[in-house]
Amino acid sequence: MNRRMPRPRELAPLVRFERPFPGRTRTLARAQTIWDLRELARKRTPRVAFDYTDGAADAEISLARARRAFEEIEFRPSILRDVSETDTGTTVLGRRVELPFGIAPTGFTRMMQAEGEIAGARAAERAGIPFTLSTMGTTAIEELAAATGSGARNWFQLYMWKDRDRSMALVERAVRAGFDTLVVTVDVPVAGARLRDARNGMTLPPSITLGGALDALRKPQWWWNFLTTEPLAFASLDRWSGTVAELLDAMFDPTVGFEDLVWVRDQWPGRVLVKGVQTVEDAIRLAGLGMDGIVLSNHGGRQLDRAPVPLHLLPAVRTAVGDELEIHLDTGIMHGADIVAALALGARFTLIGRAYLYGLMAGGEAGVDRAIGILRTQLTRTMKLLGVASIEELEPAHVCLLDRR
Repeated sequence: MNRRMPRPRELAPLVRFERPFPGRTRTLARAQTIWDLRELARKRTPRVAFDYTDGAADAEISLARARRAFEEIEFRPSILRDVSETDTGTTVLGRRVELPFGIAPTGFTRMMQAEGEIAGARAAERAGIPFTLSTMGTTAIEELAAATGSGARNWFQLYMWKDRDRSMALVERAVRAGFDTLVVTVDVPVAGARLRDARNGMTLPPSITLGGALDALRKPQWWWNFLTTEPLAFASLDRWSGTVAELLDAMFDPTVGFEDLVWVRDQWPGRVLVKGVQTVEDAIRLAGLGMDGIVLSNHGGRQLDRAPVPLHLLPAVRTAVGDELEIHLDTGIMHGADIVAALALGARFTLIGRAYLYGLMAGGEAGVDRAIGILRTQLTRTMKLLGVASIEELEPAHVCLLDRR
């Protein structure tokens, strides 16, 4: 083998100098997965806020199982199909969405990052997907509506409180603000045992402990944003001081029954989703009550540990209720392929919670855009590799749930 010294002009194309301190846009662009955004979020967010987002109940088994269920999917691709063009849009509750996922309701969102729910809602509007504002949100119903345009599709998530009049006052405000879907969450008769929060001494509003002060030295941008923007408060509640578990136990009504859902549905002029369904029997009953849809969800693993895995439950629910109501699904989604698997097994739509919040914590509104973009790219690529050109072409034959024994 003959050797020679390279000429300078041959080296030039191989050498690429980057700025030593890249800006936020460049950093976000380097994130190729939701897990990458999670790592950025962990570095930029105080532990108390990051753990509230990242954690689940007790030993966090429900969350781990939900994520493992997606990992154990085996796809069955079709070959030699024309996938030069793909349509990722579909119809959800009577209206078109551009992607088959929306943003789930999350509480205390401005604690994760100062831009909060408005960042998520604006990113969702640009992407042509719904954004769900939580009862426990830190942005008022009217403020969120004013911050988004006429093309936004805003949903409102309702917890039934012991004070029913106050609950329904929120519903009336959401109607006046133009929210088109009510998402009634039914899996919180009491708060789950969120041990990370207990160990971190998390309170609302956040208090600065000695450990928190030391952590703040490593996360100065978060604290600067926190201290120089409007004080963190619940937009729909009176001022509260205490732990999350104490708040949930004090406010939420453990007596809520199916008849209450019917009553709520009769007060709402739009579509109604029931979130937190975890058995086939309850899905059948809700279909019989005329609900528009259900969300198979174990609350992101944040309530009952060892709860049913929504993806495992999905095929049986689909068989049981058919087209009587729409089936949506959340918990554990971290990749566009997870969304494809859920759609193939019978879900009409999916919701992302942590995946969106990791983006928010990593880079505010731009970070949410990046999270949606990552999932869109993964979703489109997975569809093409499966030989599928539209959401409607996905079917159970494209997916195999591996033996879990």
